[in-house]
Amino acid sequence: MTEEQSAPARGGLFGVIERMHSSVFGGIERMLDGWFLGLAARLVFISVLGLYYYNSGLTKLGDGLLGFVTPSVGAFGQILPPILETAGYDIDAIPVFPWHLIVIAGTWAEFLLPLMILLGLFTRIAALGMIGFVAIQSYVDIAYHGLEPKFIGSMFDRFPDAIIFDQRLLWVFVLVVLVVKGAGKLSLDQLLSRK
Repeated sequence: MTEEQSAPARGGLFGVIERMHSSVFGGIERMLDGWFLGLAARLVFISVLGLYYYNSGLTKLGDGLLGFVTPSVGAFGQILPPILETAGYDIDAIPVFPWHLIVIAGTWAEFLLPLMILLGLFTRIAALGMIGFVAIQSYVDIAYHGLEPKFIGSMFDRFPDAIIFDQRLLWVFVLVVLVVKGAGKLSLDQLLSRK
């Protein structure tokens, strides 16, 4: 017997409302359990941010077939602006270790992590990676791209339109759902766990 069933029934209007609430929402919860939340979080993430990160990644690729391992000047300007400035905007003057490797990893992350989340492949790890990516992205935007305080915002400030504390907090929340709940039954993670 569940706790709900063993509890004494409450009388009156409140009891009727409470039983109706438990019945309706308990049924919805049982129906969606295990598949809906992970799938919904993945679809929300990819519909809101998939093309954003894809297009951002494209701006970082170098020229030619090896563009995915030879970042563009724009990649350094977006990811490591002070390093690029120190090198006189000459990416050949920037040491490969660690700076080129950091830019390459950041560029690849913009393509691979959202794709992994969409497919539900190693979703918890991909979501953790995206949380780290968003945190670093936010720091770079504040520290090096001169984001004004009105665009940074703060929690509980009554203005819901700041880029950092409002938008990115919601991005991270969707990712936290994936870290905690996983991708759900409709995912490659689920398929791989069966083997």
